[in-house]
Amino acid sequence: MGEQLTPAVGKSTACPMCGADIPCDDRFATWCTACDWNVDPGGEEPARSRFEATQRRLAHRYGEQLHAELLAGPDAASAKGDRSGALARAVALAVHGVTATLAVGGVLLMVLGRNSILQCALGIILLVTAVVLRPRFHRLPDTAQVLLRADAPRLYELVDDVASAVGTRGVDIVVVDGDCNAFVTTYGIKGRRALHIGLGLWEALDPQERVALLGHELGHYANGDLRHGFFIGTALSSLNHWLYFLTPAHSLHRHRTIPEIATDALMAVPRWGVYGIALLLEGLTLRSSQRSEYLADRAAARVASTAAAAALMDRLLIGDAIRSALRTESVRAQTRIGGAAPRAAADGLWERIARRAATVSEREYERRRRVSALRGHSVDSTHPPTHLRRHLIETGEPAEAAVVVGPEAAAAIAAEMAAVRATIARHVIRDLAG
Repeated sequence: MGEQLTPAVGKSTACPMCGADIPCDDRFATWCTACDWNVDPGGEEPARSRFEATQRRLAHRYGEQLHAELLAGPDAASAKGDRSGALARAVALAVHGVTATLAVGGVLLMVLGRNSILQCALGIILLVTAVVLRPRFHRLPDTAQVLLRADAPRLYELVDDVASAVGTRGVDIVVVDGDCNAFVTTYGIKGRRALHIGLGLWEALDPQERVALLGHELGHYANGDLRHGFFIGTALSSLNHWLYFLTPAHSLHRHRTIPEIATDALMAVPRWGVYGIALLLEGLTLRSSQRSEYLADRAAARVASTAAAAALMDRLLIGDAIRSALRTESVRAQTRIGGAAPRAAADGLWERIARRAATVSEREYERRRRVSALRGHSVDSTHPPTHLRRHLIETGEPAEAAVVVGPEAAAAIAAEMAAVRATIARHVIRDLAG
């Protein structure tokens, strides 16, 4: 998805491995369909941490297991999920219990030992620790671009129609940003629902693929993903905070002192304990999360059609290319390559991204599908491999669309989003160059 939009026509070369004739397109990697030569020229990015590497292995393992079980029937996958869910709730209860114990212990020490400076000081330390490590409600960023129902009635009407079709209710707000992603979440004490739409992905989709995207995201509410629940979700968040505070910050520019080394040694035991609990809860909830992803994909197929849901899986495979194109647009504007200026570059940004996505050839999609199968590629380390998700969508009788977006509705929604699209385009051009 580079700058060049017109493919080189009629060019070909011989495969150095098997000698087969290979069509060449300067925009994409040259590879051989016969022997898979150069099918994955970049290779997989290494995991950023031991925790992420473990997540990837678990995601791949559970993804394959659940794929086989769901092919046999949804009930086969739900029985194991019920046992894992019960254990996950027990672990989450223990995590929250630690925080509650610290808070209660701190208050008791302060009340019962009010005549002892040492006890009061210890009580204050325990109470402050409990406050720092407390479960946190998800909050919207102050800079979030929010579309309220009054701002975008046709968009909310579409969301409501899709939600009804998958068996849940709609959302309270829609948040729009420039990422190549989409997700749902709950925020605040009342657990209000928010749909996050990344324009990098949204603008690369046709109207029916957008219905599939909405069907998938809203399907998470209907399928009861453990990670989206408050009780377990906040326990995972708390464990991440614990790890952050227990992990020492080392400087590369100076040697550690003796007290620092001693402190690190003392913190090692609780840190590894928390790490082990985090891995346990990760493993117990990952299966439920992946099952929810598969069921959300099926919801997308029921609402938007099998063809639209499968096409959405292909669009997810070019997410890295879309992000690269957005960064390129920002760098060109900030450095004024080719005379580009930031204000002018923001105009028409999403139309250019949509055109680039539309020029990705079927041959390139096939290459990326094969790479997905080779790597066990997923959208992130908590999702099942994308090629397995696509296969499960296409298994069985093709579904027709339950919700259809016509040209008039698509145009109305685009008009409602015009102002926020322009604002986010300016942010992308300003910020992504680094």
